Amino acid sequence: MSRRLTEDRIVIASHNAGKLREIAALLSPFGVTAVSAKELGLPEPDETESTFAGNARIKAHAAAQATGLPALSDDSGIMVDALDGAPGVYTADWAETPNGRDFPMAMTKVWQMLEDRAASEPRTAHFCCTLCVAWPDGEDRLFEGRVSGRLVWPMRGVQGFGFDPIFQPNGEIETFGEMDPVRKHAMSHRADAFAQLQAGLFD
Repeated sequence: MSRRLTEDRIVIASHNAGKLREIAALLSPFGVTAVSAKELGLPEPDETESTFAGNARIKAHAAAQATGLPALSDDSGIMVDALDGAPGVYTADWAETPNGRDFPMAMTKVWQMLEDRAASEPRTAHFCCTLCVAWPDGEDRLFEGRVSGRLVWPMRGVQGFGFDPIFQPNGEIETFGEMDPVRKHAMSHRADAFAQLQAGLFD
């Protein structure tokens, strides 16, 4: 029998405010209180793996060991087919500047690379999310989700975060940046992974 989540408090192993909002909202119906690694003053561990699953495990286990509580981490990013899956696990790194993360700069970089390659339309891409729940005793469970779509230019919308303003999911006319957050959360890569987590840990 796969392990269930019986605790009523969990550490979200992320310092990303956008992710924290989404995950806390997804957890609240199950009576689980989410506290962030940032609130607890935990450092961000180095993400040294080359896969979403590997980096999710690093973050979740570090938080679980530091707090004695179960921890939930999320490693996610956008994979662009014409860029051989880049930026992938390095999605946030592409936005790094000396003054913090600049996602409009990162989106511009991605689009310019597509232009330089004369990539054909539609310029398909996938948001991928791996959730890892780790317990202080070292056990963990992984849940992987994705949503597919195409990249559009120029950027559209101010909702969401990250690459949302240039990602238009399949079958939709709005980007994630234009979409009502409730609608986005219902179809996102994080929602897909969370539906699997819900089935695996709560249902």
